[in-house]
Amino acid sequence: MLRINELKLPLDHAAEDLPAAICARLGIEPSDLERFQIFRRGNDARKKHAILLTYVVDCVLANEAEVLARFADDQNVKPTPDTSYKFPVMAPEGWDGERPVVIGAGPCGLLAALILAQMGLKPIIIERGKAVRERTKDTWGLWRRSVLEPESNVQFGEGGAGTFSDGKLYSRIKDPRHLGRKVLVEFVKAGAPDDILTEAHPHIGTFRLVTMVMSMRETIESLGGEYRFQTRVEDFEIETAADGERRIAGLHLSDGSFLPARHVIMAVGHSARDTFQVLFDRGVHIEAKPFAIGVRIEHPQSWIDTARYGPSAGNKILGPAAYSISHKCSNGRTVYSFCMCPGGRVVAATSEEGRVVTNGMSQYSRAEFNANSGLVVDIDPNRDYPGGPMAGMAFQRHWESLAFEAGGRNYMAPGQKLGDFLADQPSSEFGDVVPSYKPGVHLTELKKCLPDYVIESIREALPVFGRMVPGYDHPDVVMTGVETRTSSPVRITRGRDCQSLNTRGLYPAGEGAGYAGGILSAAVDGIKVAEALAAEVLK
Repeated sequence: MLRINELKLPLDHAAEDLPAAICARLGIEPSDLERFQIFRRGNDARKKHAILLTYVVDCVLANEAEVLARFADDQNVKPTPDTSYKFPVMAPEGWDGERPVVIGAGPCGLLAALILAQMGLKPIIIERGKAVRERTKDTWGLWRRSVLEPESNVQFGEGGAGTFSDGKLYSRIKDPRHLGRKVLVEFVKAGAPDDILTEAHPHIGTFRLVTMVMSMRETIESLGGEYRFQTRVEDFEIETAADGERRIAGLHLSDGSFLPARHVIMAVGHSARDTFQVLFDRGVHIEAKPFAIGVRIEHPQSWIDTARYGPSAGNKILGPAAYSISHKCSNGRTVYSFCMCPGGRVVAATSEEGRVVTNGMSQYSRAEFNANSGLVVDIDPNRDYPGGPMAGMAFQRHWESLAFEAGGRNYMAPGQKLGDFLADQPSSEFGDVVPSYKPGVHLTELKKCLPDYVIESIREALPVFGRMVPGYDHPDVVMTGVETRTSSPVRITRGRDCQSLNTRGLYPAGEGAGYAGGILSAAVDGIKVAEALAAEVLK
């Protein structure tokens, strides 16, 4: 089988045009093409009046060796790589060794637990929040009634923060072993739509993620895994050997029990601030890490569709349009779009009382009226929050608390129209753009809850983005604050064996540990760390 990259056809091409294009590209007769399948489909919308679909296609030919020889110097025609997943180790049948523990049931912990279970290691999964169905009810409680459950919300609970997001399943990580493909295949097995295997920018959406997470839990349990919901790790038992080597020995849990454990994957997500503090207090090596803060910005989806696709806006193949933009400011800061959600809504995403945090989500259909995105500014620990590894958490909390005050102390988000933001004046009424955030938006001035350099940077970037995406800087566009949970403010540093630099048996993983950003990269990191743990346990 061989693979053709960068095969382009018009947006409105007929089905028979694709095999014809394959034959033309390879210089073969139709009878030589035995079969083909689409591996990936995307689009090239740089020319709005002539949008192209771009394909990666795998083909079976009658004369494959001869064709490959003719295209030996063509990087876009190569043998199809083997993307199937192969377990590096497997527990022997009947294995009854000490079970590994996974802390956190988000994308990273979920895939780590699944891989460990498939290897025969019967993991124990500790999750501070509730199972995903109950967690969803609690999350809606904040959105509809302004009632926050600190242990069951957008950040905490089965499925992790990614459950209440756009469900984007693409990443820029290097993936030579095709672990991302393993993630997508497992998601499809659990009920995700088949098109995530072929679309260039696949997504799932919240409702489908909920049912998928439940299905994957059932698989893990059927393989001997065990879940403990509403159980928080309150402390870590760490032993020090005579030679000075530190090693994890067990976990003190919120139900008062002690769980002996010598192999623990830390997949707690970027908002487990209390857990970060406990680890730091116990001497686990942690360092401060850059992240970004800013606002959520909302436009009618039709504006973005027209700006990106021109006369093809609304085409079902293209779907709702997205964007990814950035600008390097004169003050040295970078402003960029983050976690763009076509046809979605802005949601309340705090996990702590007395604080406001915004995020974005969409369903699989992406059919809601507005598009939204984070509009954020890079933050650096040396420049912006010196004071040690925990200073980033204090920095986030400060601005989240000010957002709570500016929003009216009832979990409404402070908001401002873009025109008023540029004019440095408070907003008093909405215009053509109606915000989607629940419990609601209180119009005010965003400078009350963001650093001056963030306000300055966004003000410089908005007109630039308006030239990139026409309509982006319309004066009625609404911005809501604050977006602070773009990534973890810490890195729980690990070595090449994926174990903590100074605490054996502790495996920091995923976004909370500072090694991923988004569903797919977190899940891939979970697989890598599970493999490393299994290799250590079974050696």
